[in-house]
Parts: sequence; C-alpha cells; structure tokens
Amino acid sequence: PGDAVYAGTINGEGALTFRVTHRVEDTTLARIIHMVEEAESRRAPAEQWVDKFARWYTPAMISLALVVAVFPPLLFVAEWTPWIYRGLVVLVIACPCALVISTPVSIVAGLTSAARAGILIKGGIYLEIAGNIEALAFDKTGTLTYGQPNVQKIIPLDNHTEQEILRLAASLERQSEHPFARAVEERAREEKIALIPSSDFQAIKGKGAEATLEGGKYWIGGSRIMERKNLASEEIKRRIAELEDEGHSVIALGNEEHVCGLVSLADSPRVEAAEVIRELKQIGVNQIMMLTGDNEGTANAIAREIGIPACKAAMLPEDKIKAIEEMTRNYSRVAMAGDGINDAPAMARADLSVAMGAIGTDAAIETGDIALMSDDLSRLPWLIRHSRRTLRIIKQNIIFSLGLKALFLILALPGWATLWMAIAADTGASLLVIFNGLRLLRKKSN
Repeated sequence: PGDAVYAGTINGEGALTFRVTHRVEDTTLARIIHMVEEAESRRAPAEQWVDKFARWYTPAMISLALVVAVFPPLLFVAEWTPWIYRGLVVLVIACPCALVISTPVSIVAGLTSAARAGILIKGGIYLEIAGNIEALAFDKTGTLTYGQPNVQKIIPLDNHTEQEILRLAASLERQSEHPFARAVEERAREEKIALIPSSDFQAIKGKGAEATLEGGKYWIGGSRIMERKNLASEEIKRRIAELEDEGHSVIALGNEEHVCGLVSLADSPRVEAAEVIRELKQIGVNQIMMLTGDNEGTANAIAREIGIPACKAAMLPEDKIKAIEEMTRNYSRVAMAGDGINDAPAMARADLSVAMGAIGTDAAIETGDIALMSDDLSRLPWLIRHSRRTLRIIKQNIIFSLGLKALFLILALPGWATLWMAIAADTGASLLVIFNGLRLLRKKSN
C-alpha cells in the first residue's frame, strides 16, 4: 500500500485498487507511446543500404565529372568546351534521384497496402523481416482458436453439487481476464447464479488463482495447482485424462482439504487455421510450432486438427521464451504470433512478433511489430508473400537505377550522350521506379 503504479503497468498477479495522481500527459504510458512513434520511423535495411551507398557514390560521381571536364584539356591540350559539356552530362546522369527514391516509395506503398488489408506494420524494417521468416510459433488460445471457450461439463466431487461448483468457480474467476474465466462467468450468468464476494484474491501465474469465499480458502486452476497441493487422486487424474482425450481443457476447483469439482471447456479452431498452416508450409516456412499453456491432450488434438507438425503444451511464459530461443538457434528469422499477456515476453524475444489486434491484450499489441487488426489468420501468408514482393520490387528498382546510370556513363565519355538525353534518362528513371513501387498498392500480392 502506498506504492506508485505507472500507467500501462500490467498487473500479473492479484487484484489492485489504486488512485489516479497524474494527468495523462505526464504518465509513463504517454512516453511509451512517443517511443512507439519513434520506432515506427525505423527504416528498412534496404533504405539504410541506399543511404550508405550514397555517402560514397555521390562524392565519387562529382569527382568523376570534374575529372572528365578538366583532365583531358589539361593533360592532352583538348578543347575545353566539349569536355566541360561531357562533364555536365556525367554529373546529370550520375544524380542518384532514382536510386534514393526507389526504396522509400516501395516501402511506403508496401506499408499502405498492408494497412488496407487489415495489417498494421510498425515500420519498414518489419516489412522486410516478414519476407525472410523461416520458423513461426503460434499461441493456441485466441490465436489459432477463437479464444471463446464454452463450458462443456461440470463434474461435482466430494458431495458438492453442479450449481455449487459453478457458483464458487465463477466467484473465483470474476477478477481474472483469462478466456476460461470469462466462459465460466458467462455460464453462471446464463443460469442466473448469484456470485459470492471474494477477498484476498491472488493470481498464480500459469497455474490458476486463490481467494477467500464465505470465510473459506478456495483455489481454481489446472493440474499444476492440484499437484502443488497434493490433492490429485488417481480417480481425478483418470477423469481429467478422459476429458482431455475428448479435446477438452479441464480446470479444477478445490479448498485446502479436497478437490470440489471439475469444469471442462472447449474452444474451436478458427475456420481458416488449417488452410493457413498449409499455405505457410507451401510458401517455405520451414518450422511451424504451437506453444500453449493448455494441457497436452487438448493441445495435441487441436494441432492434429489444423495440421501443425510440432506442439509444446503446459508451458509457462518463461517456457515459451526458451522455446523461441531454441528456434532462433536453428533458424535465422523466427516469428511469434500471439494475443495474450503470457505471449508478450516470447513475442519480444522473437525476430518478428505478430499480435492479434482486435481481441489481443494491450501488452501483446504493444509488443507486436505487426498487428492483424481483423484477427484474420489468412493475412499471415498474405503478409509473407507481400513482403517478398516488396523486396523483389526494391531490388528491381535498385538494379534498374544503377544499370541505367552505368549505361549512360559509358555513352557519355565518348560524347555519344547529350545533356538532354541525360536529363530525360534521369527524370524517366525516377518516374519508372516510382511507378514500379506503386504497383504494391494493388490489392493482390503473390
């Protein structure tokens, strides 16, 4: 009590009551937004390369023009006028307008096209990385599935009733933001069950929650919390295994003496998930993995249904980070797609992070380099193809700009190129690379 809480702070465990003490302009969150705006101006590697190239290219071309204009008359007693004219031709044709504009216009067009398709990209650097992704990790709940599980079965134990289990579970979960908690609360509302005020609420990261209800201490969560309290009997384990084999996720409710009951929930895979996984394999993503805190039975059932070849279940946030680190050791570019607070650390560790924008938490969206604003997974293969097309157009523009200049430099030295030809070529090259970059504004990217 009495400690300061910064705006934008994530409350990972427990329930907090706090008082506002500063205006929005003075908060840490306002400064974070400013940093995000700066991050959005991060330039793509191709843009940085052009700038580095121009640093020596421009002085070199000015020097070459001076050499062409001055050295022949001085060394070989040639006429000044023709060679000064050729020097001017070299200077005009060497102007790097087309080269310098070729990359930014392509990046801006690529970002604009992605935004129109419902994909918010925080800068050109992330647009480039997307085209080089070799491995992709997915969170399950809310990313590969809709994140809207429904209560399937309520199994009372130890002389408790279904209604009592639902009332206690919903009362415990009312301060949690987990999709399972919302599903339990929704079921209680549907059955018009009055909830019990709770106190001493404490979230247990990756395991569940505890609170005091009607003077008694109760807990709710998965198998980890039962094992920690040594309350999981063989019969309970058998029932949980049966439900998990059916593709259900199971949470248990108990007190300090026994397990009061089980609640099973199920979440449906997104209709487009299987096709997205197939497309990702088709376009060359070498490894696709699902990382989830859910139980192994449910995770494997979802993975089989949508065609994901690798799956790791029962993972805490720190386990997801380790999985991403292992992937980065084996692949040069690794992406992570997620929507929850538990995903944010792993997303930050990946080379590229993709947040589900519409239903994702603020933490995941803030961490994400890219946000799918419509929560449409089919945008992921589109994004990778779009990024590769952007990179192809950037390369085309650079090669065309440098190639045209090299050709006219060869023609300028013997006097075959005129000043008007150089002006037309320079202006024409600039227009051509602009129009080529603007092709990215077309809706379809393959």
